[in-house]
This record gives sequence, structure tokens and C-alpha cells, in this order.
Amino acid sequence: MVMNAREFFDKVAEMRLMQRAYFKNRDKDTLVECKRLEAEIDAEIHRVEFILKTKDSLQKRGLV
Repeated sequence: MVMNAREFFDKVAEMRLMQRAYFKNRDKDTLVECKRLEAEIDAEIHRVEFILKTKDSLQKRGLV
């Protein structure tokens, strides 16, 4: 899933809410949801890092 800045912000806020809920009650289902949200955030971070690295590489070679 490709996220825009607002969607990324909302997803991080949701993740943090779930993390706080987990540390409050240590519920297994909440932990599973935390890990799912964390994986989504990690995937988006990696996607954007790849785009930025590719853009930087192209700029250094004068292709952009």
C-alpha cells in the first residue's frame, strides 16, 4: 500500500495508540495488531527510503 503523508501520520498515530494499549493490558490480540501496524509502517519507510536513494543516485549521475 502506498501512503501519502497524511495516511502515514494517521497510521503511526494508530500504531502508537495500540502500543500504549498493549503496554497497559499486555493482551495478545493487541500485540498482534501492534506488530501488524509496525510491519505496515516499516514497509512504508523502506519504500520511501528506496525512492529517495534511487533519486539521489540518479541526481549524482546527472540523469534527473
